Amino acid sequence: MCYETSCRRRSVEYTNIKLRKENRVVTIWLNRPDALNALSPALLTELSFALAEAGEDESLKALVIRGEGRAFCAGADLTYFQTTFAEPALLPGYIAQVNNTFHQIEGLPFPAIAVVHGFALAGGLELMMACDMALVADDARLGDQHVNFGLMPGGGSTQRLPRRVGLQRAMELLTTGKWISGAEAVDWGLALRAAPSGSLDDELESIIGPLRTKSRGGLAMIKAVTLRGMGLPIDDGVALESLAFTQYMTTSPDPVEGIRAFIEKRQPEF
Repeated sequence: MCYETSCRRRSVEYTNIKLRKENRVVTIWLNRPDALNALSPALLTELSFALAEAGEDESLKALVIRGEGRAFCAGADLTYFQTTFAEPALLPGYIAQVNNTFHQIEGLPFPAIAVVHGFALAGGLELMMACDMALVADDARLGDQHVNFGLMPGGGSTQRLPRRVGLQRAMELLTTGKWISGAEAVDWGLALRAAPSGSLDDELESIIGPLRTKSRGGLAMIKAVTLRGMGLPIDDGVALESLAFTQYMTTSPDPVEGIRAFIEKRQPEF
Protein backbone atom coordinates (compact mmCIF):
# COMPACT_ATOMS: atom_id res chain seq x y z
CA MET A 1 0.00 0.00 0.00
CA CYS A 2 1.24 3.46 -0.89
CA TYR A 3 0.23 6.53 1.09
CA GLU A 4 2.99 9.05 0.71
CA THR A 5 3.44 12.58 -0.53
CA SER A 6 6.40 11.45 -2.62
CA CYS A 7 5.73 8.02 -4.08
CA ARG A 8 7.76 6.95 -7.11
CA ARG A 9 5.98 5.08 -9.86
CA ARG A 10 8.23 4.40 -12.83
CA SER A 11 9.24 7.85 -14.10
CA VAL A 12 6.71 9.97 -12.18
CA GLU A 13 7.26 11.23 -8.66
CA TYR A 14 3.98 12.01 -6.92
CA THR A 15 4.26 15.30 -5.09
CA ASN A 16 1.06 17.02 -6.24
CA ILE A 17 -1.14 14.03 -5.48
CA LYS A 18 -1.26 11.28 -2.88
CA LEU A 19 -2.24 7.75 -3.83
CA ARG A 20 -3.41 4.76 -1.85
CA LYS A 21 -4.50 1.33 -3.09
CA GLU A 22 -6.32 -0.71 -0.50
CA ASN A 23 -8.97 -3.41 -0.53
CA ARG A 24 -9.88 -3.10 -4.23
CA VAL A 25 -10.11 0.70 -4.17
CA VAL A 26 -7.62 3.32 -5.31
CA THR A 27 -7.90 6.70 -3.61
CA ILE A 28 -6.22 9.78 -5.04
CA TRP A 29 -5.92 12.99 -3.05
CA LEU A 30 -5.17 16.26 -4.84
CA ASN A 31 -2.26 17.53 -2.78
CA ARG A 32 -1.80 21.26 -3.30
CA PRO A 33 -3.65 22.46 -0.20
CA ASP A 34 -1.99 25.88 -0.12
CA ALA A 35 -3.41 26.51 -3.61
CA LEU A 36 -6.79 24.91 -2.80
CA ASN A 37 -5.70 22.00 -5.01
CA ALA A 38 -5.68 24.10 -8.18
CA LEU A 39 -5.12 22.07 -11.34
CA SER A 40 -1.56 22.89 -12.37
CA PRO A 41 0.09 21.16 -15.34
CA ALA A 42 2.28 19.22 -12.91
CA LEU A 43 -0.72 18.00 -10.90
CA LEU A 44 -2.54 16.98 -14.08
CA THR A 45 0.53 15.06 -15.29
CA GLU A 46 0.69 13.10 -12.05
CA LEU A 47 -3.06 12.52 -11.96
CA SER A 48 -3.07 11.27 -15.55
CA PHE A 49 -0.22 8.87 -14.84
CA ALA A 50 -1.96 7.56 -11.71
CA LEU A 51 -5.22 7.05 -13.62
CA ALA A 52 -3.43 5.13 -16.36
CA GLU A 53 -1.84 2.83 -13.78
CA ALA A 54 -5.16 2.35 -11.98
CA GLY A 55 -6.90 1.36 -15.18
CA GLU A 56 -4.32 -1.36 -15.77
CA ASP A 57 -4.62 -2.80 -12.24
CA GLU A 58 -7.04 -5.72 -12.55
CA SER A 59 -7.55 -5.88 -8.79
CA LEU A 60 -9.27 -2.49 -8.56
CA LYS A 61 -13.05 -1.98 -8.48
CA ALA A 62 -13.37 1.76 -7.75
CA LEU A 63 -11.59 5.11 -7.82
CA VAL A 64 -12.07 7.79 -5.16
CA ILE A 65 -10.86 11.36 -5.73
CA ARG A 66 -10.55 13.74 -2.77
CA GLY A 67 -8.76 16.96 -1.91
CA GLU A 68 -6.25 17.64 0.84
CA GLY A 69 -6.71 20.67 3.09
CA ARG A 70 -9.82 22.82 3.16
CA ALA A 71 -11.07 22.26 -0.40
CA PHE A 72 -11.72 19.59 -2.99
CA CYS A 73 -10.49 21.76 -5.86
CA ALA A 74 -10.83 25.49 -6.62
CA GLY A 75 -10.25 25.06 -10.36
CA ALA A 76 -7.44 25.85 -12.76
CA ASP A 77 -4.11 27.15 -11.57
CA LEU A 78 -4.57 30.86 -12.28
CA THR A 79 -0.90 31.59 -11.61
CA TYR A 80 -0.04 29.33 -14.53
CA PHE A 81 -3.03 30.58 -16.49
CA GLN A 82 -1.68 34.12 -16.41
CA THR A 83 1.38 33.00 -18.35
CA THR A 84 -0.82 31.95 -21.25
CA PHE A 85 -1.77 35.58 -21.93
CA ALA A 86 1.87 36.32 -22.67
CA GLU A 87 2.34 32.96 -24.41
CA PRO A 88 -0.99 32.01 -26.04
CA ALA A 89 0.58 28.92 -27.60
CA LEU A 90 0.55 27.33 -24.12
CA LEU A 91 -3.23 27.46 -23.80
CA PRO A 92 -4.32 24.70 -26.23
CA GLY A 93 -1.91 22.25 -24.64
CA TYR A 94 -3.09 23.05 -21.12
CA ILE A 95 -6.79 22.74 -21.88
CA ALA A 96 -6.15 19.53 -23.83
CA GLN A 97 -4.34 18.18 -20.77
CA VAL A 98 -7.33 19.07 -18.57
CA ASN A 99 -9.84 17.39 -20.85
CA ASN A 100 -7.71 14.35 -21.59
CA THR A 101 -7.39 13.75 -17.86
CA PHE A 102 -11.14 14.09 -17.33
CA HIS A 103 -11.77 11.70 -20.23
CA GLN A 104 -9.41 9.23 -18.56
CA ILE A 105 -11.63 9.24 -15.49
CA GLU A 106 -14.70 8.60 -17.61
CA GLY A 107 -12.87 5.84 -19.48
CA LEU A 108 -11.80 3.87 -16.42
CA PRO A 109 -13.21 0.32 -16.27
CA PHE A 110 -14.81 0.94 -12.85
CA PRO A 111 -16.81 3.70 -11.14
CA ALA A 112 -15.14 6.94 -10.07
CA ILE A 113 -16.45 8.73 -6.98
CA ALA A 114 -15.63 12.32 -6.04
CA VAL A 115 -15.74 13.12 -2.31
CA VAL A 116 -16.15 16.88 -2.03
CA HIS A 117 -15.62 19.17 0.92
CA GLY A 118 -14.94 22.89 1.06
CA PHE A 119 -15.00 24.17 -2.52
CA ALA A 120 -15.53 22.58 -5.93
CA LEU A 121 -15.37 25.56 -8.25
CA ALA A 122 -14.81 26.04 -11.99
CA GLY A 123 -12.32 23.33 -12.98
CA GLY A 124 -12.95 21.67 -9.62
CA LEU A 125 -16.63 21.33 -10.49
CA GLU A 126 -15.66 20.03 -13.92
CA LEU A 127 -13.42 17.41 -12.29
CA MET A 128 -16.28 16.38 -10.01
CA MET A 129 -18.60 16.02 -13.00
CA ALA A 130 -16.10 13.78 -14.79
CA CYS A 131 -16.65 11.29 -11.97
CA ASP A 132 -19.57 8.88 -12.05
CA MET A 133 -20.84 9.81 -8.60
CA ALA A 134 -20.23 12.63 -6.15
CA LEU A 135 -20.59 12.72 -2.39
CA VAL A 136 -20.56 16.23 -0.96
CA ALA A 137 -20.38 17.82 2.45
CA ASP A 138 -23.58 19.63 3.43
CA ASP A 139 -21.69 22.91 3.68
CA ALA A 140 -19.56 22.45 0.55
CA ARG A 141 -19.77 25.25 -2.01
CA LEU A 142 -20.06 24.34 -5.67
CA GLY A 143 -20.19 26.51 -8.76
CA ASP A 144 -18.82 27.10 -12.22
CA GLN A 145 -17.99 30.81 -11.64
CA HIS A 146 -15.89 31.30 -14.80
CA VAL A 147 -18.21 34.09 -15.86
CA ASN A 148 -17.50 36.04 -12.65
CA PHE A 149 -14.00 36.73 -13.93
CA GLY A 150 -14.70 37.29 -17.61
CA LEU A 151 -13.81 33.68 -18.45
CA MET A 152 -15.68 30.73 -19.92
CA PRO A 153 -15.46 27.02 -19.17
CA GLY A 154 -12.91 24.91 -20.99
CA GLY A 155 -13.08 21.65 -19.03
CA GLY A 156 -16.56 20.52 -19.98
CA SER A 157 -19.04 22.52 -17.87
CA THR A 158 -21.09 23.72 -20.85
CA GLN A 159 -21.57 20.08 -21.86
CA ARG A 160 -21.67 18.01 -18.67
CA LEU A 161 -23.64 20.45 -16.52
CA PRO A 162 -26.82 20.51 -18.69
CA ARG A 163 -26.69 16.73 -18.85
CA ARG A 164 -26.60 16.57 -15.04
CA VAL A 165 -29.06 19.26 -13.99
CA GLY A 166 -31.01 20.27 -17.10
CA LEU A 167 -30.63 23.30 -19.34
CA GLN A 168 -32.19 26.01 -17.18
CA ARG A 169 -30.32 25.22 -14.00
CA ALA A 170 -27.10 24.79 -15.95
CA MET A 171 -27.59 28.17 -17.60
CA GLU A 172 -28.19 29.76 -14.21
CA LEU A 173 -24.92 28.42 -12.83
CA LEU A 174 -22.98 29.16 -16.00
CA THR A 175 -24.25 32.70 -16.62
CA THR A 176 -24.69 34.07 -13.09
CA GLY A 177 -21.64 32.44 -11.52
CA LYS A 178 -23.67 31.57 -8.42
CA TRP A 179 -22.54 28.97 -5.91
CA ILE A 180 -24.78 26.32 -4.41
CA SER A 181 -24.45 24.25 -1.25
CA GLY A 182 -23.81 20.55 -1.09
CA ALA A 183 -27.41 19.95 -0.07
CA GLU A 184 -28.63 21.98 -3.06
CA ALA A 185 -26.32 20.04 -5.36
CA VAL A 186 -28.06 16.82 -4.34
CA ASP A 187 -31.48 18.40 -4.83
CA TRP A 188 -30.44 19.49 -8.34
CA GLY A 189 -29.04 16.06 -9.28
CA LEU A 190 -25.49 17.38 -9.44
CA ALA A 191 -24.36 15.14 -6.56
CA LEU A 192 -25.57 11.81 -5.27
CA ARG A 193 -25.64 12.41 -1.52
CA ALA A 194 -24.79 15.12 1.00
CA ALA A 195 -23.69 14.55 4.57
CA PRO A 196 -21.87 16.37 7.37
CA SER A 197 -18.14 16.42 6.68
CA GLY A 198 -17.52 13.97 9.49
CA SER A 199 -19.89 11.43 7.94
CA LEU A 200 -18.57 11.47 4.38
CA ASP A 201 -16.39 8.41 4.94
CA ASP A 202 -19.42 6.41 6.11
CA GLU A 203 -21.37 7.49 3.03
CA LEU A 204 -18.43 6.57 0.84
CA GLU A 205 -18.15 3.11 2.37
CA SER A 206 -21.84 2.48 1.67
CA ILE A 207 -20.95 2.74 -2.04
CA ILE A 208 -17.48 1.25 -2.34
CA GLY A 209 -18.26 -1.62 0.05
CA PRO A 210 -20.66 -3.28 -2.41
CA LEU A 211 -18.41 -2.44 -5.38
CA ARG A 212 -15.58 -4.50 -3.90
CA THR A 213 -17.56 -7.69 -4.44
CA LYS A 214 -18.65 -7.01 -8.03
CA SER A 215 -17.28 -8.36 -11.29
CA ARG A 216 -14.73 -5.94 -12.68
CA GLY A 217 -15.70 -6.95 -16.20
CA GLY A 218 -19.34 -6.30 -15.42
CA LEU A 219 -18.56 -2.90 -13.91
CA ALA A 220 -16.48 -1.96 -16.94
CA MET A 221 -19.16 -2.93 -19.44
CA ILE A 222 -22.00 -1.29 -17.52
CA LYS A 223 -20.11 1.98 -17.16
CA ALA A 224 -18.96 2.09 -20.78
CA VAL A 225 -22.38 1.36 -22.24
CA THR A 226 -24.18 3.75 -19.90
CA LEU A 227 -21.89 6.70 -20.66
CA ARG A 228 -21.76 6.05 -24.38
CA GLY A 229 -25.50 5.51 -24.60
CA MET A 230 -26.32 8.87 -23.03
CA GLY A 231 -25.38 10.57 -26.29
CA LEU A 232 -27.49 8.25 -28.45
CA PRO A 233 -31.18 8.09 -29.36
CA ILE A 234 -32.95 5.53 -27.17
CA ASP A 235 -33.25 2.91 -29.93
CA ASP A 236 -29.55 3.16 -30.72
CA GLY A 237 -28.71 3.01 -27.03
CA VAL A 238 -30.71 -0.17 -26.53
CA ALA A 239 -29.05 -1.67 -29.61
CA LEU A 240 -25.67 -0.80 -28.12
CA GLU A 241 -26.64 -2.48 -24.85
CA SER A 242 -27.85 -5.60 -26.67
CA LEU A 243 -24.58 -5.90 -28.55
CA ALA A 244 -22.54 -5.37 -25.38
CA PHE A 245 -24.70 -7.90 -23.50
CA THR A 246 -24.09 -10.60 -26.09
CA GLN A 247 -20.37 -9.88 -26.22
CA TYR A 248 -20.00 -9.88 -22.43
CA MET A 249 -22.11 -12.98 -21.82
CA THR A 250 -20.23 -15.02 -24.42
CA THR A 251 -16.67 -13.95 -23.65
CA SER A 252 -16.44 -13.30 -19.89
CA PRO A 253 -16.20 -16.05 -17.27
CA ASP A 254 -17.97 -13.90 -14.71
CA PRO A 255 -21.57 -14.52 -15.85
CA VAL A 256 -20.89 -18.27 -15.63
CA GLU A 257 -19.61 -17.87 -12.07
CA GLY A 258 -22.48 -15.57 -11.14
CA ILE A 259 -25.22 -17.94 -12.33
CA ARG A 260 -23.48 -20.94 -10.77
CA ALA A 261 -23.27 -19.10 -7.45
CA PHE A 262 -26.97 -18.20 -7.64
CA ILE A 263 -27.93 -21.82 -8.22
CA GLU A 264 -25.63 -23.00 -5.44
CA LYS A 265 -26.98 -20.31 -3.07
CA ARG A 266 -23.59 -18.74 -2.37
CA GLN A 267 -21.83 -15.48 -3.06
CA PRO A 268 -20.01 -15.34 -6.41
CA GLU A 269 -16.25 -14.99 -6.35
CA PHE A 270 -14.92 -12.38 -8.76
